[in-house]
Amino acid sequence: MNATEKKKEYDAKLDSKKRLTIRGARTEYYHVTEFEDGSVKLSPRELIHPDEISKRTLEMMDKAMKNLEEGKVSEPVDMEELEKLLEE
Repeated sequence: MNATEKKKEYDAKLDSKKRLTIRGARTEYYHVTEFEDGSVKLSPRELIHPDEISKRTLEMMDKAMKNLEEGKVSEPVDMEELEKLLEE
């Protein structure tokens, strides 16, 4: 089955706490994207346990934290410049 083919389709209503139930959800976590036209896209996410992060990645994170503590950091990033680029 193609990932873009419909598996199911149904109408749903928000409950009193503004929650929506996904019937038969296959994953526990979803990334939500809301669009200007009111449509919503849900993308399944899987969170991993810290023990599943590779040793190399953990070593790189430790090195980055050590550099931060020692003041070995780059110049601050000008976020205004980035915002201008994103507006274009």
